[in-house]
Amino acid sequence: MKQVQPPITRRDFLQVAGGAGAFTLVRPEAVRGSQVNSRISVGVIGVGNRGTFVAAIMHADPRARVTALCDLFNDQIEKATPKIKVEKPAIYKDFEKLLASDVDAVVIATPVFEHPRMLEAVVQARKHIYCEKPMGVDAEGCRRVIATARKADPKRCLTVGFQQRYGPGYLEAYKRIREGQIGEISVARAAWISGEWFQPFLHPEARGEEARLRNWFCYPELSGDIIVEQDCHNLDVLHWFLGATPVRAIGWGGRKVRTSMAILDHLNLTFEFPNGIHVNYEANQITPPGFRRAGEEFTGTKGTIATARGSMVHMRSRDDIETIKSERDITYDAVEGFLQRVASSHVENTAERSALSTMIGILGRTAIYTGKEQSWKGLFGA
Repeated sequence: MKQVQPPITRRDFLQVAGGAGAFTLVRPEAVRGSQVNSRISVGVIGVGNRGTFVAAIMHADPRARVTALCDLFNDQIEKATPKIKVEKPAIYKDFEKLLASDVDAVVIATPVFEHPRMLEAVVQARKHIYCEKPMGVDAEGCRRVIATARKADPKRCLTVGFQQRYGPGYLEAYKRIREGQIGEISVARAAWISGEWFQPFLHPEARGEEARLRNWFCYPELSGDIIVEQDCHNLDVLHWFLGATPVRAIGWGGRKVRTSMAILDHLNLTFEFPNGIHVNYEANQITPPGFRRAGEEFTGTKGTIATARGSMVHMRSRDDIETIKSERDITYDAVEGFLQRVASSHVENTAERSALSTMIGILGRTAIYTGKEQSWKGLFGA
């Protein structure tokens, strides 16, 4: 097995990920004034683990600075501030007041059920947006996102945190598949097998709605359940690489170990995509520590390509296997690409395609919850 460095250059990466045609890398100050005054000011709505991680990447980048933090809970702000390494940020509990400030860009990293409402408000405020996935917990929320996306200012960037779309290994895999290097795709499969990553937040003074909001992941009406909240990453890759949404789905799931939460701890699904492509999908959050498998496989008439956050593997034959390793967490690629698009004005709007990827999860969840086959047309009407 041979290992090679990713053949996609940073220039190539930005051309593909930008979605607005080729452009040349430029220094931020060339398009925004002097270097001191040109840094993109960023406000963050929701400073839990994910919001803090994304904000820290942005604040460390020379093109940006985090200037405002918004969260309902003071202890979240107190924990996030030193991790982001930001000094004296403006603090808000009301996100509308943050939107009325002079920030250039906004990170939305709130619980999932708030994404449609938050996205609509930030679009109306005419800010650049980096919104965490998924786009909603139900079809109504996803339709709201699609309507919002179609009304967004074309001069403002609207990026969704489906970071596989920006990972060099994924971009190279997509390029090879489009070039026909594995032939016509026959079947595909994907999985997210891992252990428990979420522990209920036990705040000594949290009661009622506050306790529920702090533990939003535990409730399907707030998180969308694991097939929507977490597994949407795999489903977005399937949507991307197969170039379509599923025709129908059937599946099963339940709670075997994690019985204290209202969400699934394991599931299996079969999707049928156009042209008779069948996709097996499996996920759980109860695998004991030491084993993890998360990624996708696409098998064609000439070979197989397997994708994951850590590597891309191209299997042409038993003796011809090429592995491309990812050099870092691909979230950095997604965030840095966002900042580059804002700085260069070569923006993108990925909200509609991201809503459709989210709806794939909702299709699968409905099949599991009802125990019946569900069709895309029957559930969504189009």
